[in-house]
Order: sequence, then C-alpha cells, then structure tokens
Amino acid sequence: MRFLPDRESVTAAVIGLGYVGSCLAAALADRGMPVVGVDTDRTLVEEMNRGHCRFKEPELPELIARLAGTPALRVTTSYEEAVEAADVVVIAVGTPVQEDGALLDTQLRGVCEALSACLRPGRLVIFKSTVPPGTTRELLVPLLERGGLRAGVDFGVAFCPERLSEGVALSELRRFPVVIGGWDANSTAAAAVFWEDGLGVEVVPCTSPEVAEMVKLANNWWVDHNIAMANELALVCGAVDVDVLEVIAAANSIDKGNGNINILTPSVGVGGSCLTKDPWMIVHSARERGVELRTVPAARKVNDSMPRHTASLIVEELAKHGKSPAGAKVAVLGLAFKNDTGDLRATPVEPVVAALREAGARVSLHDPLADADDAQKTFGATPAASVAEAVRDADCLALLAWHRPFKELDLTALKPLVADRCAVVDGRAYLSREQIDGLERAGFSYRGIGR
Repeated sequence: MRFLPDRESVTAAVIGLGYVGSCLAAALADRGMPVVGVDTDRTLVEEMNRGHCRFKEPELPELIARLAGTPALRVTTSYEEAVEAADVVVIAVGTPVQEDGALLDTQLRGVCEALSACLRPGRLVIFKSTVPPGTTRELLVPLLERGGLRAGVDFGVAFCPERLSEGVALSELRRFPVVIGGWDANSTAAAAVFWEDGLGVEVVPCTSPEVAEMVKLANNWWVDHNIAMANELALVCGAVDVDVLEVIAAANSIDKGNGNINILTPSVGVGGSCLTKDPWMIVHSARERGVELRTVPAARKVNDSMPRHTASLIVEELAKHGKSPAGAKVAVLGLAFKNDTGDLRATPVEPVVAALREAGARVSLHDPLADADDAQKTFGATPAASVAEAVRDADCLALLAWHRPFKELDLTALKPLVADRCAVVDGRAYLSREQIDGLERAGFSYRGIGR
C-alpha cells in the first residue's frame, strides 16, 4: 500500500507541541503544508490558537503569530480530529529517562494507545521522539497495531530522529538532512517524499528503525564527549596559562578523515533536555545487552563538574581583589542552559548559583530570554528586570549565557554601576582579546574558563 496520497496537498498532524513539535509544525506550515497540531496542554493550545508562542526561539514566535488561525496551522487537544484530517502523523512528545537511563515511556505509550483507536488505513506515522534502539519495533508498533491495522500493510511507520539545536532550530530544520528508518521500503519511500516536499531537505535512508534510533544517540554522545574534551582541555590551558580558544582555533585548522578536527568550546557546563539524558539512555540500552560503556560516564562526570569549577573561578577572582565570597555580590547574566535560548531545563547555571549561595554570596540574576516565573521556580529568586539593576554594586559579573541582546552591551560602560575592583568571569561569552583588553583598561579583571 502507498502511504501518501496521489495529490499535491498533504496534511500533517504534529502530536506534541513542546519545543521540537512547535518548531516542526511552524516550519511545515510556513512551507505551505496544512498542519494540525495536537497537545494535551489546553493552555498551550489556547495560546497557540491566538498566536502566542511560549518558546523564545528565534523566528518561531513571529511564525506562530502569522500562521495561527489560518488554514495552514490549526491546534487542538483532540487526537481524533487531527488524525482524521492528516495523511502523515508526526509524534514529537517528550521522552525523559529514569535515574538509571531507562526510558520513561508514559507519553509515547499514551499517544500510541490513543492513535491505535483512530488510525485509518493509508496513514504514515513518523516518530521523532528520542528512544533507545528497538523501541519502535518492540513497543510502539505493537501499541499502534492494537486497533487492528498492521504496520507496513495498512499503515506506514518510520523513525526520523530530531537533531536540532536550540537557538538555531528553524534554520537547521530547513537545511539538516533527515534520517529515515522505515518499517519497510514503502514506509521509507513515503517518509522521504514527505520530508523532501515538506521541508525541502535531503534525506538519509537507513535500513531499519533501529539504525535511525541509534543515530540520534550517537549524535548526542559525540557532542557530549567533544564538550567534555574541550572542558578538560580548558582546565589544562588554565593551569599552564594559555588561552584555550587560541589552542582550539589552531587545532581545528587541519583535516582528518572526512572533515576537519572540530573541538567544540568549553563552558560553564552542559544542560538542556537532550545532552544530559540521551547519553545515559545509550548506557542503559548497552548495559541491557551486556555492553558496559566507559566514555559516556567519563564525559558526563567532566561536564557535570564544570558548574562548580566556574563557581570556584568566581571565588578565586574575588579573592584576588581581597574580597570574601561571604557577603560579596555576584551578578549572573544569562540563566539558560546555552546561548540564545530561554530554556532553563537542567541549566548548569543553577548549580553555579547554588554553590555561590553556599559560599555566602549575594546573587542577582538577569536573563532577557528566560521566563520570569520559570526563573523563580528554578533559582528561587525573581530576576532583575534590567542589566543595570542586576549589576548595581556587584563585585563580579558572571557571564554564563551570552544571548544576542547581551552582545550589544558595552561592558565597560557598566563600570560606574559596579563595586570597586569588579571581576568579570566569562562562562559563555567568549570575549575577544580586544574586549578583554578594554575591560582591563576600564578597571575590571577578567577570567574565562581556560583563559
């Protein structure tokens, strides 16, 4: 059976309108594909239907505002309504893990059970939620088949992992190849047509869902491991008094294999909803099959140590100026887990703030992208409304998520607002040598991770 209709117009249902689902729904609709979004969060559905987007992703709020209420994008809480209208159903719900890395399949299981009751012949079901290898075959398809239809016969199935970075997700959706692990050849072919038409991107067909499931885990395994190397390299560079960014730029100048050496940048730490859990997912999956992975726990240990290391740099800089952390004021600029996103999930900034408070410091907070209520829940304090309010009388400025609005700041102009002998500790701003020289001429001291 063909799993896409013989017509130009294909309608997609996107189930799960969190960060990934919202970006995908907006990107598909923006290219002219009618999209029905589905989520159980009634507040989110109401927000999107009136054109409001809760995610601070570049371009996404503008897209949602323009598309909402048009035939291009409808949002509902009803699976039946969405599946009835759709030719392709894309599932993008959250897949958290337990402490041992085992998948918490509650959301995926719930979606598949609901779909099994309303799935119609000829539909194509695409899973984008990150799962351990074997999940599509062993859990998800059997749940879908409870309604009496058979995968590969009555409906198509493909696993196509999401591989997006917050802050650049929409641009990546429009240019990154999509990996396809189809249930059978017809499913793979239908998914390829869907992504080529829907997003205008290349596709990478795989021989099975298991290959595609493993691809996502391998991608994030590599990223986490690479960052861990960069972080340990930064520790060594700091000890021998060389600039880690200069070392990385020079090291990355030669090619190896099919590309250049590509050491990533060190930072205050790794956070977010993927890199902190996906490596443990592959550890758990490997252990179930008798394979004990060693690089993943090592990389996780390194990256999890960086927030405390960053806090220690702040304390050291205060001490250089004869200041004790007890009673000192530290202004933290940027609360999110990475630059150019407001996402506070598993942000490494939180343990930095906790360590500073433990040392007795007074900590002020500011982030132009983070939701104030989320910040209150995460940090137990209301962020300052402006940079000026946050830095007033500060003994240290901690630059821990350097968003685009911050890049317009002239840090030297803050000198009249801060305390005497104020330090700047750079966790993610990656200030240039010229900027550092300017700060030091203005009377600040500077310390970066590995710099």
